[in-house]
Amino acid sequence: MKPVTKKFQLTPPQILVIGFAAIILVGATLLSLPMASASGKPLRFLDALFTATSATCVTGLVVVDTGTFFTKFGQIVIILLIQIGGLGFMTMATLFAFALKKRISLKERLILQEAMNQGSMEGIVRLIRKVIRYSLTIELVAAIIFSIRWSFDLGPAKGIYFGFWHAISFFNNAGFDLFGSINGPFTSLTSYVNDPVVNIVTMGLIILGGLGFIVMADVMDYKKSKRLSLHSKVVLSATGLLVLVGALVIFIFEFTNAKTLGSLTWGGKFGEPSSSLLPQEQQEPTQWI
Repeated sequence: MKPVTKKFQLTPPQILVIGFAAIILVGATLLSLPMASASGKPLRFLDALFTATSATCVTGLVVVDTGTFFTKFGQIVIILLIQIGGLGFMTMATLFAFALKKRISLKERLILQEAMNQGSMEGIVRLIRKVIRYSLTIELVAAIIFSIRWSFDLGPAKGIYFGFWHAISFFNNAGFDLFGSINGPFTSLTSYVNDPVVNIVTMGLIILGGLGFIVMADVMDYKKSKRLSLHSKVVLSATGLLVLVGALVIFIFEFTNAKTLGSLTWGGKFGEPSSSLLPQEQQEPTQWI
């Protein structure tokens, strides 16, 4: 009698790990192509792998300046990795399933439960719908505001491109930016140190993205449920405390540092726009033709 052998099956955590690894490898391969490099010389695969890992895991570490080194193709690959990594590849897969009106299977629900760190499958698809709706809405609103603001500096085409690209990057706490192509490599948002629109929208995106989808869904349902989960209460309290204490500590220790807050006016130190914060060549971003 032949022994009964169990069919090899991956567990939900294993599927998540393999899925993310596959996305990173595909991203690294695309970023190492000559067409992804502005110079036409391919990026070393190790550097491409590092960049793809950083983008997918929304870490923000880079070995080359994103705005100057990569072509539009490379930049789009990076922002797709950021979106997939920020939302989770299973959430993105569920989004496509919704679009195609495909039924979510029991196995897929188990994987979603693991990805969202939920205790049960009850209401998991409904939660994913909220995650997708909230995320895309927040990113779209921020992208429109950024697009309008940056169109004045960069022109409509690049203003819109920068607006949508950075809304996704900032909301997912990725730390990637393209402003090296405007003000020089690794300059990030330094030319907008006294711009309230850019700073406030960016801070809002970072905080909302950092709170997490579970907390956002809980807060949005508060009007109906009149209660917050313990998890949401802890996250909201800790976030508020860390932001306030962190801002106070930075203000005290960097107050006289000429390379950070020292050169700013009192209004600038508190975030109020001032025309004397930066040299003139950094106040007005280069026009894009």
